Amino acid sequence: MQVHDSIESLYRQHAPRVLATLIRLLGDFDPAEEALHEAFAAAVSRWPAEGAPDDPVAWLIRVGHRRGIDQIRRRQTARQHAHLLVSEDTGDPADAGIADDPLRLLFTCCHPLLAITDRVALTLREMAGLTTEQVASALLQRPASLAQRIVRAKRRLREAGIPYEVPDARELPERLPGVLGVIYLIFNEGYSRSEGETVVDVRLADEAIRLAEALTELLPWGEAYGLLALMLLHDARRAARQDARGELVPLEEQDRRLWDRAQIEAGMACLERALAQSPTAPYTLQASIAAVHAQAPSAAATDWRRIVMLYEALYRRQPTPVIALNRAVAVAMRDSPEAGLALLEGLAGHKPIVNFHLYHAALADLHRRAGHLEAARQAYERALALVVQAPERRFLARRLAELEAPG
Repeated sequence: MQVHDSIESLYRQHAPRVLATLIRLLGDFDPAEEALHEAFAAAVSRWPAEGAPDDPVAWLIRVGHRRGIDQIRRRQTARQHAHLLVSEDTGDPADAGIADDPLRLLFTCCHPLLAITDRVALTLREMAGLTTEQVASALLQRPASLAQRIVRAKRRLREAGIPYEVPDARELPERLPGVLGVIYLIFNEGYSRSEGETVVDVRLADEAIRLAEALTELLPWGEAYGLLALMLLHDARRAARQDARGELVPLEEQDRRLWDRAQIEAGMACLERALAQSPTAPYTLQASIAAVHAQAPSAAATDWRRIVMLYEALYRRQPTPVIALNRAVAVAMRDSPEAGLALLEGLAGHKPIVNFHLYHAALADLHRRAGHLEAARQAYERALALVVQAPERRFLARRLAELEAPG
C-alpha cells in the first residue's frame, strides 16, 4: 500500500515533467501521453516487488521512452520515423539535459497560434496534469466538448509544425507575456469562480501558483516573479474570503488573523525580486498593490494614497476600463465616495464595463457610502441582474436588503 501511495504522489508531482521530456523524445503529444501511462503502469507492477529506484523520474523517462519507441515501431515503419528513433541511440534519455523540458511544454501549450481558451485548456491538461473531466469542470464545459477542443489544439500545433522549444532571446520578451497571461487566467478562475457555490477553486489556484513557481525556477525574469508574488499575496487571504456558512466576506471585513502569513512573506520575497528587475511591469505593479493590503494591520490603516499612486502607474501601462474601475474605488477610499463616483460615471460609455457586475456593485457601494440610497438600490439591482456566482449574488442581495430595511 505504501508503494502504491508513493506512486500516486509521484504521479501528481512529476507526471508533467516526465511527459514534457517524452514529448521531446517522441515528437508528439499523443504517443508521449500513452508512453507516460505505460511507464506508470510498469511502476505499479514492478516497484512493490523490486522497490522504488533511486531516481524515479529518470526511471519513468527511460521506461516511457522505450515503450513509446515500441509504439511507433508497431504503428509505422522505422524508416518513416527515423527522426524519432535517433534519440534511442544517443545514450540515456534521462541524462540528456531534461531541465528545460517543462519550459518547452509550457511555451508550446501557450503558443499564440492557439485561441486563449485552447491555451488554458491545454496547459491545465498537459502542464498541470488534470484529467479531461477536471479541466472541463474547472472551465465550465462539457467533458466531450473539452476533449475535442484539446484534440484540435494538438492537431493545429502538429500541422503548423510548431517547434517544441523555448523561444530564443529575441522572441522571449514577446512570448513570455502570453504565458504569464494564461497562468493568471487559470489563477483568476480559481481565485474567484465564474459561477457556482464557492468563491475559490483551490485546485486551480494551487496549480497556477505551482506553474508560476516552476516558471521562475527555469526562467527567473522579473515579471514572472511579479506574477508569482501577485498570486501568493492574493491567495494568502483564501481562508478569510468565505465564512463558515459559505458567505462572501469583503476585504475590509475579513479577519486578518486568518491570512496566511508565511505565504505573504513568500509573496513579499518574490515581489522584492520582481521590483529589482521590472518595477513598473503590470504584474509587479499589481503585486505591489496587493502587498499594501497584505501589510496593513487593519482595513482602516490601509495606505490608500499609495494604492492610488500604484493604480495610476498601472493605468499608464494598461489603460483598461477594469483598471480604471479599481483606481476609482481606491480614489473613493482615499478621498471620498463622491470622488470615486465621478470617476466611475466617466466609465459609463464603455460597453464591456457597464455589462460587468462588479462595475455596478462598486457604484452601489459608493452610493451607499455617500447616502444616495435610491441610486444605490438601482445599482445593486443592476449588479444582481448580471452576477452569476452564488456567494456574490447572496452578498449583493444582503446589501440591497439592508438598504430597504426600516430605520
